[in-house]
Amino acid sequence: MYKSTFNISKMDCPSEESLIRMKLEGIPEIETLDFDLENRKLTVFHKEKNPEIEQRLDELNLGSKLIETVETKERGEQKNITTQTNILWIVLAINFGFFIIEITTGFLSRSMGLVADSLDMLADASVYGLSLWAAGSTMKRKKKVAVISGYFQMVLALLGFVEVIRRFTGNEALPGYKMMIIVSVFALIANSVCLWLLQKSKSSEAHMKASMIFTSNDIIINTGVIVAGILVFATGSKYPDLIMGALVFLVVVRGAMRILKLGK
Repeated sequence: MYKSTFNISKMDCPSEESLIRMKLEGIPEIETLDFDLENRKLTVFHKEKNPEIEQRLDELNLGSKLIETVETKERGEQKNITTQTNILWIVLAINFGFFIIEITTGFLSRSMGLVADSLDMLADASVYGLSLWAAGSTMKRKKKVAVISGYFQMVLALLGFVEVIRRFTGNEALPGYKMMIIVSVFALIANSVCLWLLQKSKSSEAHMKASMIFTSNDIIINTGVIVAGILVFATGSKYPDLIMGALVFLVVVRGAMRILKLGK
């Protein structure tokens, strides 16, 4: 058994972990992948040396660098897989459910903040879904789904930017700040439940820790939309909602670009 340790300078969230897992899948020598996002390190346990491991990591352009490859009697551990998978399915369902709720209420209330947050929820659901589906799908099919998902999110985000610009320059009615605040409060509660479930698992594994980081970021975005709604009410201006929407659309574009890397 060999243990190869890589430093991956741009690995800091679940999308990069999912990216790497799917990129390395199909290499028969690999037994286990151990992620350390805090220190941006990946440890690959593999039966035989295979230069394709390093080659595939380089193709992702995440700043990967091989630190060392040594022989070892260790084997990477995969603990509580069923429990973790069940939790991730729940988190996926909550994210997708609130994508539907927020995009619907966003259009009804004319709030770009809610629409943008709904796309962020969709981006999160895509990352979790692609990860969960990874074990039961062929590489070709997964890459195809990743490309479709990435381009879909990219197109929606770009359309969102166009709409933000149009509303900045036009005489638009104020967004419905009451609906903005109420829906975002429920989204905040939902993401807090997701974070509680992830923390309750007490998992020290990297993909669960990364999911906690992802969900914590969602809570920050939800809070931002609530603040934007309050500012719309306090100032009588549409601009806080539009600025918040533009910021979240940038987050969605960044996530879409990461997902598109899976298709390479």
